[in-house]
Amino acid sequence: MSKFLKGTMILLVAGFVTRILGFINRIVLARFIGEEGVGLYMMAFPTFILVVTITQLGLPVAISKHVAEAEAQGDFAKIKKILVVSLATTISLSLIFTPALFFLAPQLSQILFTDERTLLPLLAITPIIPIVAVSSVLRGYFQGRQNMKPGAISQVIEQVVRIALIAGLTKTFLPYGIEYAAAAAMASAVIGELASLLYLITTFKIKKKFRLRRNFFQFVQSGNKTLKELMNIALPTTGSRMIGSISWFFEPIVVAHSLAIAGVAATVATKQYGALTGFALPLLMLPSFVMNSLSTSLVPAISEAHSKKDFKMIEHRLQQSLRFSFLTGGLSIIILYVLAEPLMRVMYGTDTGTEFILLMAPFFLFYYFQAPLQATLQALDLARAAMINSLIGNIAKIAVIFMLASQPAFGIKGAALGLTMGFVLTTSLHFATVLKAVSFTFHIREYMKTFAVIALSIYLGFLIWDSLGSNIALSLRVLISATIISVIYSFAVLLTGLIKKEELIRIPVIGRPLSNLAFTAKKK
Repeated sequence: MSKFLKGTMILLVAGFVTRILGFINRIVLARFIGEEGVGLYMMAFPTFILVVTITQLGLPVAISKHVAEAEAQGDFAKIKKILVVSLATTISLSLIFTPALFFLAPQLSQILFTDERTLLPLLAITPIIPIVAVSSVLRGYFQGRQNMKPGAISQVIEQVVRIALIAGLTKTFLPYGIEYAAAAAMASAVIGELASLLYLITTFKIKKKFRLRRNFFQFVQSGNKTLKELMNIALPTTGSRMIGSISWFFEPIVVAHSLAIAGVAATVATKQYGALTGFALPLLMLPSFVMNSLSTSLVPAISEAHSKKDFKMIEHRLQQSLRFSFLTGGLSIIILYVLAEPLMRVMYGTDTGTEFILLMAPFFLFYYFQAPLQATLQALDLARAAMINSLIGNIAKIAVIFMLASQPAFGIKGAALGLTMGFVLTTSLHFATVLKAVSFTFHIREYMKTFAVIALSIYLGFLIWDSLGSNIALSLRVLISATIISVIYSFAVLLTGLIKKEELIRIPVIGRPLSNLAFTAKKK
């Protein structure tokens, strides 16, 4: 099995486990602090993402790319220099932005947000900045060496620790006010990230082939060339993430002010935004762990192929990634579209947010394509083009949100439409840029077969749901329906040859029997 597929499989398993644990975390959070508490949590969270993006400076992607190239040449001195320069940079930035966020939090909550109760959640996330600054560098190092296990395990540890703490912390602080409970939820995330970092540091010490602390400052002083090489990738990557983070930072602000113009009260706006971003979007983004796993593996794999001018391999890896993204995203859309309302009731105890899923689900295929396309652009030294695409998409998103959400006829649905239009436009621009850089064969027949399988599965899914009587417990009815839909979709994918035999064989335990089924169907 190639390093790309092995790394992707490891990340897929860890991503699936992490995503399930993340949903447990969200369910617990929603049950304990409700829509209003989730709204406060989600309003503060983009600020944390923005500060972390600035602190990281896009270095994880740059580290992954350059470490992969250096290891291919056996240059461990170069790898050490990359690590030393990156750590010095991120730690220095975290020492600036951690106190900055702490002292600016009161102004942010009072001036930019319409709900002053966001102050405590903002303060609670401040300590996470230096933690993430160091852990992101270590993850980039392991990814560059195409060793995905440490990063994957650290993600699981972070979620396990967070879940173990969140119920107790939120329950303890809820009597003091909803803002205290939201801050406690943020604190559990900080402790989870700390546990994750401790694991990464321990693993790095065990597996490293050099002493990092030896001549540390000498490496920093002589690292100008290395810093420049890293910045050639890191700055455009930071630009893309900054654009996304700034957009996400302003998103709750624009939504809150737009809904105020539309005549929606601040507390109601907070609940509506919580339902959209805390309930509906996590379900819609459920399969994104597949795309993120593919993207993480794609950067070093395509970087290596690009350095060897192996354009055939670049197209092969990209075709694989897009096809897996399409097939995985297709199943998610089917289940969400058919089971939107019962899923919301089972998971959150309310059907609030169902309308957002039904409105946005058909367009989320574009979102599922975005991560592999952006990773490909970064690996091909086209991070600047990806940044421009992100800028255009996010400006359009914010503009549409303001125009529609401020209209009483649209309200919070206008925000959902703005979000949808933003990722559709960005993904389209990414794809157009990739087509200019590498040869790409668009297999229309395969995509048409996939759309046909999705449409058939949705139709059968509604029949299955209706055939299961309402006398069955709701959670069991949802589980049975989702399982049958998944089996039907999977067999349809196998019988139509949408997954290749050589790809199926590489799946542990069940791969060979499935490949025989696919091969037999193809022969017939």
